[in-house]
Amino acid sequence: MSGLADSLSFLRLLIARGDPKGIPLAMGAIDDYLAMAPVSARHRGLRVLQQDALDLHVTSVGVQRSFAETVDAYIERKLKEE
Repeated sequence: MSGLADSLSFLRLLIARGDPKGIPLAMGAIDDYLAMAPVSARHRGLRVLQQDALDLHVTSVGVQRSFAETVDAYIERKLKEE
C-alpha cells in the first residue's frame, strides 16, 4: 500500500466484501498510506480516502455500509492526529 491509488482500491475491495475481519486490514492500509505519503500530502490524501468511503457508504447497505462507517471513523481519528 504505497500510494493513494493502491489504498483507494484496497479499501474499496474491503468495503465491498464487508467482512468485519477485514477491518484491521483497512486500518493497516490507511496506516501504510500515512507512513509512505509525504507529510505535505497526508491530510489531502486522507480526505480523498474519507470521501471515497463516504460515497460508498451512501450506496451500500448492511455490512458494507457498516464497514464504510468504520473506515470513515478511523480516517477521522487519523485526521485529528495530523
